[in-house]
This record gives sequence, structure tokens and C-alpha cells, in this order.
Amino acid sequence: MPNLKELKNRQVSVKSTQKITRAMQMVAAAKLSKAQESAQSARPYASRLAKVMGNLLESVEGGSDAPELMIGSGKSDTYLLVVATADRGLCGAFNSNIIKLASKEIKELLSEGKEVKILCIGKKGYDLLRRNHKDKILEFISLKEIKNISYMEAANIGNKVVKMFEDEQFDICKLYYSSFKSVISQIPVSKQLIPLEFKSESNEHQERDVTESNKAIYDYEPEESDVMEELLPLNLNIQIFQGLLENAASEQGSRMSAMDNATRNAGEMINKLTLQYNRTRQAIITKELIEIISGAEAL
Repeated sequence: MPNLKELKNRQVSVKSTQKITRAMQMVAAAKLSKAQESAQSARPYASRLAKVMGNLLESVEGGSDAPELMIGSGKSDTYLLVVATADRGLCGAFNSNIIKLASKEIKELLSEGKEVKILCIGKKGYDLLRRNHKDKILEFISLKEIKNISYMEAANIGNKVVKMFEDEQFDICKLYYSSFKSVISQIPVSKQLIPLEFKSESNEHQERDVTESNKAIYDYEPEESDVMEELLPLNLNIQIFQGLLENAASEQGSRMSAMDNATRNAGEMINKLTLQYNRTRQAIITKELIEIISGAEAL
């Protein structure tokens, strides 16, 4: 049985931890509001740009003048996986869920005889992936010192990806991040960036609003090839930017939820330690009274 001093020290330790987790929960809640607003604001632009690229893809599909950045190199031997996670921990299963999805696809690709290359964004993802796939990691990018993610960070990453594609270092590129739904729901997502893969992410309400006007024939001025030359790198950067914003909101939401659970668990532990302390103290007092009474009777 632990003595009273040990129990008291444990109580003080758990109370200190509870103060830290409560403070982290409040900080995450404050950051979440801005991160959620940024993520939601980027969605319409990214979605509309993706639709424009989808229309372009349909108009040039099968054409000889279609750029490789849109239709790919025609091969699927080498995959570049851009895995975006957080630079900090204490955010529940946020990082591990993304890595779990990426690891699953890595295993499937390797079983098919494909070559896999990994570009890590975020220290936690790098630490988790290098345990089993250290030889496949090309570069690690940390955004720890950046308080608010801007388009420039995404553009720098996008430019690296485009340069690697032009140097024929890979055939297909995929981005892994966590899509923010709510404080308690963040969904790991795999999105193909190169070649362009147009998939409608509209919800049921938007799908009901689809009409024949969506299938109108567009005339582009200048030509489609000139438009694509400008829009393809922009679309790549925007998709990465959206992924980073979604990640930022998901990280804060997951951290807020995890710290709330930790604070509650600390409270329960404090109650248990207080009860144990009182019982131990009462047992010691009772023992001392028995010894005094027994000594008095012996006299």
C-alpha cells in the first residue's frame, strides 16, 4: 500500500497534468476556429477549379496535344506519395490514421511490383514512416515554424513535385491528408494529383442540382493547351494547399478532442487518488488508535 506522501505527490502531479491538458484544449479550440474557416473557404475555389480541369480533361481526352501533367506519362511503374501530417503530437489518432492509410497503399503497391517514393510533410508522419520505409523517403518538409499556412508553402511543394515529374522521377503522384468534418470526425483521404483524376466530390444536394447545362460545350480563348499550361500547375498547388488547410483544421480538432478526454481522465484519476488517500489516512489513524488503546489496556 502506498504511503500518504506518495499519494499526495501523485495527486499534485495529476493536477498539474490536468492544468496543462485543459490549457492545450483551450488553445486548440481558439486555433480551430480560424483553421476551420480557412479550410472551408478554400473548398469552393478548389472544387470549382477541379471542375474546370475536368472539363478541359474531357475536351482534350485522347488528344495528342494534351500535356503529360494532365494525362500522365502513360506508365504506372513509379509512385510518388506526398504524405502530409502534423509536426506536433498530442492530437489523438490524427497522424496515425493518415499513416495507416498511406502504409496500406504502400503495401499494395509493393505487392504489385511498383516502385514507391515518399515525400513527407510533417515530422510525425516522417517519424512513423521511417520505421518501415526509410529507404523510400526522398525528403522531409517541416512546417513547424509556420503559424498560418499560406499558398506559398503549397506552391513550393507543388513546384518540387512538378520538377520531379519533368525529370521523370515518377509516373503517378498521390496526396495523403485528413479531411476535416467536425471536431470528432477527421477522415484520411488519398487524392491523385498526377495524372489528373477528375472525381466529383459533390454531396447529394449538389448532385440533385446537376442539369444538362453542366455538360455545355466550352470554347476556350486562348486554346486549351495554353489554358492548361497555366492552370495545371495552379491546380496542383491549390489541391496541395487545400490538403494542408484541411490538415491544419483536422489537427486542431483532433487535439481539442484528445485534450478534452485527457482532462476528464485526469479528473477521474484525481477523484480515485483522493478516495484512496482518505482511506489510507483513515486506516493509519484507526491503526494508531488501536495501538494506543491496546497499550493503555496493557498497563
